[in-house]
Amino acid sequence: MGAGLSWNRQSQYAADEAVESCGVSLADNGGSACDLAIVFVSPHHVSSMTQVARAVQRGLGARCVVGCSAEAVIGGAQELEGVAGISVLAGSLPGVGLTPFSSDDLPPTLAGPGSADAGEEDLALLADAVGMTPAHRGTLLFVDPFTTPLMAVISGLAKARAMCSPGGAGRPGGGGVVGIDPDGQIVGSTRRSAILGGVCSAARGPGGGNAMILNDRVVTEGVVGVSLSGQVRMDTVVSQGCRPIGPPLVVTSAKGQVIRMLGGKPALDCVHSAISTLSEHQRQTMLSRGLMLGRVVDEYRDHFGPGDYLIRAVTGVNKDESAILLSDRVSVGQTVRFHVRDAKTADADLAMLMDAQALHGRPAGALLVSCNQRGTRVFSQKDHDAMTIQRAFRDHEAGEQKARGGEPLGPGHRLVPLAGMFAAGEIGPIGDGVFLHGQTACVAVFREA
Repeated sequence: MGAGLSWNRQSQYAADEAVESCGVSLADNGGSACDLAIVFVSPHHVSSMTQVARAVQRGLGARCVVGCSAEAVIGGAQELEGVAGISVLAGSLPGVGLTPFSSDDLPPTLAGPGSADAGEEDLALLADAVGMTPAHRGTLLFVDPFTTPLMAVISGLAKARAMCSPGGAGRPGGGGVVGIDPDGQIVGSTRRSAILGGVCSAARGPGGGNAMILNDRVVTEGVVGVSLSGQVRMDTVVSQGCRPIGPPLVVTSAKGQVIRMLGGKPALDCVHSAISTLSEHQRQTMLSRGLMLGRVVDEYRDHFGPGDYLIRAVTGVNKDESAILLSDRVSVGQTVRFHVRDAKTADADLAMLMDAQALHGRPAGALLVSCNQRGTRVFSQKDHDAMTIQRAFRDHEAGEQKARGGEPLGPGHRLVPLAGMFAAGEIGPIGDGVFLHGQTACVAVFREA
């Protein structure tokens, strides 16, 4: 794989510069013909999206091009916040099947504004349209939030993926699926492929401003994406950047997004109990960033660790009922735990997850989708998430000698080809489910299978 980045404000020049750098990087890393190009552009270049798409196809000759606009783009070890940018990641992928798709390819029950839960027939059509065969290894998805039924699309893709997996439900020899959670997400399956992506963030409201590339087309509505199959491995990292406070609790009274009782006690009393364990500084940080609640995605596990919780915000309280309001639905019987988010925890969480990836060796490339509420809005140093990924794969021994925090990478460091975006919502897996996240960093790490 190879990557290229330009921060020139002139669109044609920036596109040509990013593509040229990407081509050189691809060749330096042993690539030949370009099969897949992933492109991200800042708002400065949205009006020239067609030019950008043509420059990528002309310069790289990719058989599949996919990408979108974003508030800011990421490339290499840099995060270009508040400035113009075009970032490109290209891959030479022999033995890898590519299935590009857009909203036009999705069943009407998922693509339309009046979308409903997809039935088995629609899921089969969806799986065929997006290339979810038993050889499926991963899907990259980019979405305009103002014209897309986001949750229906994400849930439908998750169900189609599990249904079409080896031994999955709905296929001969089924039985790989253990259960379905209240959001319709399938849990407990043996599925190894991944779905990861982001919500376009260049527009501040409906009526245009976002744009997406799919091969030679530029679209301003719906979704675009590509599925990879065959000789590729797409590992994923989802860093929610939270740490738990208080004990795990079971929801004993709830309706919709309102939680009344936790472990047989009023929910608000449990909040006070959890907060009482924090220092004064930690309480002030919580007040500025909000209290979170993590719910266990897969209740079939014997033990629950940090990666088993889906983090959602506590959005309000009802003092009269001693109840709390969550930004998501919750059901009686689910295991939950309060969490807090701060820069130190977010830094340590992403570093730990990337260190685990480093145990598998240096990847061919990486794709980063980071929340537009991260970056310098959270961290004191620039380029935090991109630098953390690069440090994980530096050419030095692991352990205490590995760089941390704001330490430079050093002049001899070989960067992993990386491109990415700051998104208005991040799409990534927790357990075997696929979810829309906030204030999260999602990473796809590509290796040869």
